[in-house]
Parts: sequence; C-alpha cells; structure tokens
Amino acid sequence: MSVESPADALDPSKLIACPACDALYTDRDVATGETARCVRCHAVLEAPRRTAMTRIIMLALAALILMVAAIFFPFLELEAAGRIQRASLLDTVQAFSSGLTAPLTFAMAALIVILPVIRFLALIYVLGPMAFGHKPARHAEFFFRLADHLRPWAMAEVFIVGVAVALVKVAGLAHIFIGPAFWAFVALVIVTVLKDNFMSRLTLWKTLERRRAS
Repeated sequence: MSVESPADALDPSKLIACPACDALYTDRDVATGETARCVRCHAVLEAPRRTAMTRIIMLALAALILMVAAIFFPFLELEAAGRIQRASLLDTVQAFSSGLTAPLTFAMAALIVILPVIRFLALIYVLGPMAFGHKPARHAEFFFRLADHLRPWAMAEVFIVGVAVALVKVAGLAHIFIGPAFWAFVALVIVTVLKDNFMSRLTLWKTLERRRAS
C-alpha cells in the first residue's frame, strides 16, 4: 500500500483512495499494530489495532452518558444586577423556538444532540457484535455508512467553541458560573475526538466484509 498506482492499469476492486488527497493505492494487508500512510499527504490509510473496536464502543457509550448529563444538568448561570439566570442545553436550543428563528431550534437540536447520538448508537450497533466475535448485525453496512456520513454534520465541538467565545465576550458584563453540563459537554468533545482517532474506517470495512463472508 506504499506505491501509488494509476487507476486504469489495475483492477478497481483492488484499489483504495486516500481520504485526504484521493491518491490511489493497491490494497494490501496491513499487520496489526502497523500504520499505512499516504506518501503524498501522509494521511492514515489503515491502522489495525488489536482492541480498537472495544475502545470505540467504550468511548461511544461514554459519549452517550456525557450527552445525557450535558442535556439535563445546568449548563451556565449568569448573575447581573442582582438577578440570576440559569440555563441548560435544552434552554439554549429552545431560545430560538419562536418567530422567524424557529427553524434554528431544529437545526441546533439536530447538529449538537440528535446527529451525534445517532452516530454513537450506529457505531455501537455495528461494532458491538463483532467485538464479541460474532457476525455483523443485520444492516450493519448501512449503519456504518450512516455513521460515516454523519461525521461532518455532528457539530458538538463547533458548539462548544462558540460557547467559549461567547463567554469571553459576556465575562465583562456579568458573573458567569459554569455548570456541570458545560464540563460534560467538553468531555464529550474530547471523547469524540479520541474515538475518531481510534477508528480506522478501511480496517473496519475489511473486518465487516470478512466477518460477513465467514
């Protein structure tokens, strides 16, 4: 998998494309613990790890628990002119529920809550049976493809960056007390990044196809 090959000179079924620059390579087996990288942009093509599926499942479960905490615990508390205003993540989403901004309610709920939860559940559904040595679950390929397609649209990290910027701007106007939901959301973003780093899509697709055929 280290030599770039012209697509028209090889069987297309034996080619893989770099996810970053679309360079084509001959698909070869990569030993567990080794990493195959693109020679053009150095992006990871395949990185089999012995306990990768178990780690991904555990991190996805942790992310679901953190999401529940982020939704239902207090997110922020503002104190200004003797008045205290508490807000949860649900309050933030519902803040746009009236008038012309009503569609933003659905968009925010989808991008920071619904789509990430669907992605976590899809990964657990796909990887759970295989982590225990069983055949893939029914329609596992569809759900893994769904989880992959949802990745750019699950914007929890974008939301937390926006909140951090807003806190800097509001800090001079009111006393801000950060609630447990804020830290749960920060932990959620970190766990999501770790999960994505553990996940080699090509390796998982190969494992899925091999287990389905056996």
